[in-house]
Amino acid sequence: MKIDAHQHFWQPLRGDYDWMPQDNLILNRAYGPSDLAPALARHAIDGTVVVQAAATVQETEYMLGMADATPLIKGIVGWINFDDPSDLAHLERFAAHPKFLGVRPMIQDIPDVNWMLREDVQWAFHAVVDLGLSFDALGFPEHLPNFLTLVANYPEMRVVYDHCMKPRIGDQRAGQDAFSQWADGMSRLADMTNGCCKFSGLVTEAGDGWAIDDLRPFAEHVLNAFGAKRIMWGSDWPVCRLQAEYSDWHDIAQDLTRGLSEPERAEIFGGTAARFYRLS
Repeated sequence: MKIDAHQHFWQPLRGDYDWMPQDNLILNRAYGPSDLAPALARHAIDGTVVVQAAATVQETEYMLGMADATPLIKGIVGWINFDDPSDLAHLERFAAHPKFLGVRPMIQDIPDVNWMLREDVQWAFHAVVDLGLSFDALGFPEHLPNFLTLVANYPEMRVVYDHCMKPRIGDQRAGQDAFSQWADGMSRLADMTNGCCKFSGLVTEAGDGWAIDDLRPFAEHVLNAFGAKRIMWGSDWPVCRLQAEYSDWHDIAQDLTRGLSEPERAEIFGGTAARFYRLS
């Protein structure tokens, strides 16, 4: 299968996308399966993984309902409140759904960089492991050391690092060294954990005026550190539309992986996601 391992559908009128700028006409509009279907057909993509975009269990229920009606949706990565142990009931209920894959707390939006290591949220990580679910790690470069500690504490947890852990490519373009610390942290995650990495989000982190050569050193580092069997391509659509349309990012990702063998590229563009998320 050719899989888009990371995209979103949303309806802002639901009222729980607190992060969404109200004046951003690209983001602040409804996106559903019919909007994405032409791009999937154009690139012969067999299915997608839809990832949460709101910090509510109601959005997860909304996505699961959409998945029931949409064969192209192969799975859902949802959300529960790690700060509320009573949400274990929601997680157990979601886990019974055949298209529910795992969870993603919105760690990038939590002010406490050490939140994931707090004792009072560990019940949720234990539950993810016990229920055989996956964990999407969403954060910034400053979260890299804590993710390394977290994953070492849960070696049985299936973890994927979203968006290459959001390197600050725009800062690098502005003359700051945003590469070294990020690259060191990513190498440690690759070497010291069994986690996978989502090859996604790079165009968004590059900022206005980017060129493909701005992305290349970051892409090459991830490809070399994790290897094709631990990397999965994702569009991050429609967020990617802030900098590139779906087809543009797809073609750029093809270019950035052109030096790999065809079997390796097949892993990145489908095999790794199908194996990691246990897609049928």
